[in-house]
Amino acid sequence: MQGWSSKFIHRKRRRFCASLVRTYREITSASVDELWQKVVDLTDVSWHPLLKSTNVPYGLVPKPGLIFQAVTRFSPIPIRIFVERVNPRELLSIRVMAIPGIEERVTYQVESTVCGTCLSYSVTLRGWLSPLIWSLSRPYVDRVARSLIEAVEKTTLPAVSTKKKSLNDSCFDF
Repeated sequence: MQGWSSKFIHRKRRRFCASLVRTYREITSASVDELWQKVVDLTDVSWHPLLKSTNVPYGLVPKPGLIFQAVTRFSPIPIRIFVERVNPRELLSIRVMAIPGIEERVTYQVESTVCGTCLSYSVTLRGWLSPLIWSLSRPYVDRVARSLIEAVEKTTLPAVSTKKKSLNDSCFDF
């Protein structure tokens, strides 16, 4: 009987652990600074399809070690978010701690390219619940990078169009 008990405990320690990684890339004509300001503004998550609000004070700059709470659009239960790494104007890495059995790491990377500013959004799910969570959240995760780019372009395009209009009116108004 003792041999059976030790095998049972040994097998119980071996857990099924899945890891899912997906990276999305989007290019925008907005500057690196404009895109970075939108990424690090943790109070405004209106562009995020999963998050509804956070408890971060307005104007707080994310630094490694910052822990805050966010409320999802589907549940009033707050989740904890931990800022792992920040390289200004380049990288923001956060870990989402929603439920036991799953670990989610999200990385935003901003870089300037010849074609424009590139946003790389990477999601890593680990844990035995990751296949289930991935199947439920994938339609929303697929839209995060595009929604962020659209939010940045929506705020920068009106500013650019008003500048062009005022320049045209003042310079070529005969």
